[in-house]
Amino acid sequence: MKAMILAAGVGSRLDPLTRNLPKPLVPIVNKPVMEHIVELLARNGVKQIMVNLHYHGDQIKNYFGDGKKWGVEISYSPEEVLWGDAGSVKRCESFFDETFIVIGGDDLADMDLKHLIKQHKKKKALCTIALSLVSDPGEYGIVLINERGKISRFLEKPKGEVIFSNMANTGVYVFEPEIFELIPKGEFYGFGKNVFPLLLEQKKRFYGYLTSSYWKDVGNLKQYQEAHRDALGGKVDLKFPLSEVKKYVWIGKNTEIHPSAEIGYPVVIGNNCRIEANAKVMENSVLGDNCVVEKDAVVINSILWEGAKVMERTMLERCVVGRSCAVKSNAAVFDGVIVDPVRR
Repeated sequence: MKAMILAAGVGSRLDPLTRNLPKPLVPIVNKPVMEHIVELLARNGVKQIMVNLHYHGDQIKNYFGDGKKWGVEISYSPEEVLWGDAGSVKRCESFFDETFIVIGGDDLADMDLKHLIKQHKKKKALCTIALSLVSDPGEYGIVLINERGKISRFLEKPKGEVIFSNMANTGVYVFEPEIFELIPKGEFYGFGKNVFPLLLEQKKRFYGYLTSSYWKDVGNLKQYQEAHRDALGGKVDLKFPLSEVKKYVWIGKNTEIHPSAEIGYPVVIGNNCRIEANAKVMENSVLGDNCVVEKDAVVINSILWEGAKVMERTMLERCVVGRSCAVKSNAAVFDGVIVDPVRR
């Protein structure tokens, strides 16, 4: 089985966190979000993966290499300009010679892809979209399906009174190679805006599969923070890169925690971290490798990327601190994003 991960986007909705980092490498519980997707594909029998690259694509390629670490074979399709999701897949047409999967590099999911493919083949579909019920359908493509699962209506990111469904397109697709007949070569082309309306117009075998499995687009800051809380709460089946030392507490190797420090739960603390005297790392907090929480500092419901430092007598709540950034002493920060290093 083959798959394509869409990883070329700029990630503007996660700015400023993505100014120097491509969105697929944004960490979810100390592991790039795209790594969770690669692991999902691997455990569902996908052996060969194509990844398109554009924004900071070299970082993605350097991290994943040939994919052997995950038991897959990864190839890359660099793009000097963006081609749209369908246009990007079209550029890799020669890679796909059988039923294949397309999935976003910034999605977090634990779907049973084998079952999705089984349903796709049972319906003899040309295209099957995995669907999820959402509370904010205006952010996604929405779908109506009949009693057989065939899609009767599709609308990309509707507004106001146009919203007719809360079944959202997850961006997880199964295609037959014949789909390439509907995608022009050398042209910016989208699945939601171009291909799916064409499938309906031509009355092709276009199906939706409503899944109760976990799925979240981590495209903006709110969703990014929610994804962490979901992961820590066990709502999504992820492989954490650390050992669970006690219920809902994961701590890495060579991490020093002062006896007077307080550790709540659920909490993830990476490798080589230091939690100093009377510091507190409380619920729904995730610390990357090499982080420091100095004495009397408090971290609650916050995400610290690798090398971040919270200086003494500082309080963080519902914050994200970027890689190697420091939050100055005696500060109280709520609902903030800290991306610039600060010196004492």
